[in-house]
Amino acid sequence: MSPTLKYSKNSRLICVVALASLLLGACSDELSRARPYVLTTATTGGTFYPVGVAIATIAHAQLAESDGISMTAISSAGSLENIKLLRDNQAQFAILQGPFGAWSWDGEGPVSSPQTHLRSVSALWKNVEHFVLLSELSATGTMQDLNLLGGERYVLGARNSGAEQTGRFILDSLGIDYQEKFTLAYMGYGPTTSAIQDGNIVGMNIPAGAPVSSITQAYALMGERMTILNWSQESLDTINARYPLWDWYEFPPGTYPNQTELIRTVASPNVLVTRVDIPDEVVYNITKVIWENLGTLHEIHRATRDMRMEIAIDGLGAPLHQGAIRYYREIGLDIPPRLLLAEAKDGAGNQASEAL
Repeated sequence: MSPTLKYSKNSRLICVVALASLLLGACSDELSRARPYVLTTATTGGTFYPVGVAIATIAHAQLAESDGISMTAISSAGSLENIKLLRDNQAQFAILQGPFGAWSWDGEGPVSSPQTHLRSVSALWKNVEHFVLLSELSATGTMQDLNLLGGERYVLGARNSGAEQTGRFILDSLGIDYQEKFTLAYMGYGPTTSAIQDGNIVGMNIPAGAPVSSITQAYALMGERMTILNWSQESLDTINARYPLWDWYEFPPGTYPNQTELIRTVASPNVLVTRVDIPDEVVYNITKVIWENLGTLHEIHRATRDMRMEIAIDGLGAPLHQGAIRYYREIGLDIPPRLLLAEAKDGAGNQASEAL
């Protein structure tokens, strides 16, 4: 299913930085005249940051001189901090995990009050769920095996991370009593991979763009001793009952080292969002530039090869910005009514919520 990875993680990042340096250097005169916008991403070790740098670089290179639009990507702690930066107008665009877009609009999950200033721009690449368990503890190879644990150490993610928050939401939705069945440990992806290899944990939750380097590393060393848990249609329907964000995602044999059987899991999109008070023309132009330069994004980072125009607005939790609506209507996309709420709520959305 997946093309061969052409670049290592470091070489891809070097490529992005080099591209940014060349393009921003060439456009330095325009930068002083262009209105600057900040795109907040996540930590530099993940996928959000290099993809965000690529989007910002392309947008600046194509829009600074002609349209007076400048964009700069910054690193952050991830989705929850990005929501706060948008609220405080310290950033005008952000990349979020899909559920955080929905939680922000409704004021649910880890976001305590509705962020009515938030608007969607586009779905991006897929955030694929990898719930891993030692094979010796996996009776059926499905998500329900997690309900059979007896207090063993399991990692949902680093404390307060997007992985932890979405992991809790998924397990709560599926009725898996992780508070009773797990002894929760909190680690980032790298330490988690080392911990399962060393026998210090029995499983881990790794949501990320596939294939994930930490899963590749673990599979290479552990092989059949670890299992990525499969999903059933019932489980998929259950987590989509409140927010229809997830869809099927399959790993054919060989996606990961020593993987001999098809794995069927689920994925939700990461999303690009903005503030309601950003001018329509700015959001229109940035949306257009992203989709008209998709081939460049594909070359810069493998994860963006999940992005396709026909699913550009699938899995969005907050209504679309007017500028994005204009672009998608121009290219003939059918926009569902729930994403057009911005037309009715712009008057109420100009003031950002004060609390998260």
